Amino acid sequence: MRKGIAAGMGSEGRALPGHALDWRKRMSDTVAYSLLVYTSLQIFVTLRTLEGSAGSMLPMIALVVLVAGVIPMFRHFERRWEALSDLEASDPALRSDFRRDQLATWSVAIGLPFLLAAVFRLLVSLF
Repeated sequence: MRKGIAAGMGSEGRALPGHALDWRKRMSDTVAYSLLVYTSLQIFVTLRTLEGSAGSMLPMIALVVLVAGVIPMFRHFERRWEALSDLEASDPALRSDFRRDQLATWSVAIGLPFLLAAVFRLLVSLF
């Protein structure tokens, strides 16, 4: 089953009967799910790298800082879509803009924890 159809969208980006197209809700859902993935990856990837370094509190402090630091970036994507009127929020012409922001959100959520882990490993090996 294609992703668009599963999400209540027809093959041409139109909402299927009974499923109103609302880019605001879809971006809000994207931000929420990507934040969960980001936090999980931070716990399992970045914190594993930090556990071998100094004191036991450093990984917990790092987690709080890293999650708190990315929330404003994710909110930036969501805020743009929240400002849409009801008519704009159901406009299929915004599909490419939505996909661009969705891809950026997921790229940050998945890529940033691995990038940070690599940077931390590099710093640990230098010092």
